[in-house]
Amino acid sequence: MTAISSRKEGPRPSSAPRDTIKVWDPIVRLFHWAIVTACTLNLFFLEEGKYWHRVTGYVVAAAIALRIVWGFVGTKHARFSDFFPTPTRIMRQIVDILRGAEQRYIGHNPLASLMMLCLMALLAATALTGWMTTLDAFWGEKWLERLHGTIANGIMVLAFVHAGAAILESWRHKENLVWSMVTGRKKA
Repeated sequence: MTAISSRKEGPRPSSAPRDTIKVWDPIVRLFHWAIVTACTLNLFFLEEGKYWHRVTGYVVAAAIALRIVWGFVGTKHARFSDFFPTPTRIMRQIVDILRGAEQRYIGHNPLASLMMLCLMALLAATALTGWMTTLDAFWGEKWLERLHGTIANGIMVLAFVHAGAAILESWRHKENLVWSMVTGRKKA
């Protein structure tokens, strides 16, 4: 977990704005927007259990597998070691917010890290339960279908909280965090 420092991060391409730094690499951004797209499709547009719903679920499973690997071998701010949300880090951020003395993080802050890991766990559980419904051993099991739907609804709730927090934090820190997940850059 990296709080902002005066040290710049590596060479900057000549086309990059002088007042920004590279934070989110293409794999992190592709993962993020693939998940946003897949969840939007599966929750609101695609028919449950049908071909494209299942294909989208497999894309989510593959994206999660890639992101887990990238969390160990990826770029600095993509690595779990950079942002793993320990109880101490989470409590420190909450106390700092309440005191009005919150530090700014270049990568994920502790609460955002916790949200990201919870969403990844729920996405994996949804992919797993969705896949299980296609197996002969669980064919037609209503409890599994209900569990799959409940987890998917949990993702929807957390995704809305996540989006709201990104908007609120963008306003509080006067930087567009949503746009940084598009460009990969944050203000220096």
